[in-house]
Amino acid sequence: MTGPLTERERAEAAINDRIGTELVHEGAGLRVWHLRLQPGETLGPHRHDRPYFWTALTDGTARARSGDGRTTDVIYRAGDTRHFSDLTPATAFVHDLTNTGDAELVFVTVEFAPEDHSPANRSKP
Repeated sequence: MTGPLTERERAEAAINDRIGTELVHEGAGLRVWHLRLQPGETLGPHRHDRPYFWTALTDGTARARSGDGRTTDVIYRAGDTRHFSDLTPATAFVHDLTNTGDAELVFVTVEFAPEDHSPANRSKP
């Protein structure tokens, strides 16, 4: 995929919270995903609306098309990690990810439940 995300893809991404190819754990305020993409394979457009981090388990290259029209080519090295600590439904973003390399691209991603800052859940002095 080379062009920007279409309006339809952005709309579908807004309701798609499958940020990996396999959900391997859900509970205790977090979800753990595995992402495995063969060369040329794409994880379809999806949204990120909660704090999360990912770690690349393999070297590889990929192209991400974002909801804001950007296309980004990325080189990953095993062990690379990126943390998005401030995501909420109000600051969410959407994108897809295509493996542009010649070997399987593998990540583990951990999503955290959004923090509840309502008055009932605040610490009392």
